[in-house]
Amino acid sequence: MITVANRIYVKPEYQDQFAERFRERAGLVDGMPGFVANHVLRPTREGEPFVVLTFWESRETFEAWTQSDAFRQGHARSGSLPREAFSGPNVLEMHEVVTSSPTR
Repeated sequence: MITVANRIYVKPEYQDQFAERFRERAGLVDGMPGFVANHVLRPTREGEPFVVLTFWESRETFEAWTQSDAFRQGHARSGSLPREAFSGPNVLEMHEVVTSSPTR
């Protein structure tokens, strides 16, 4: 299993609007083969990024998502915020899950 973390730096005055975008998301990723889970993490300290954290069965299933029509549709309808809403570039990280504890 892998995780993909997209760290997105959002200015404080746009954070509520950014979070709402994800609450109202299309959800197209949910039905993709290999998709496990999606978590959107809001920063608790100023200057830190939101983290959009997805879990995938493999790197190949994540890459298939990024090449899919569903990916393009989901990102096209997301109601993008203006460029000035962001305080820095996104940072994409991919990690292999080495060990995991059960969720409650």
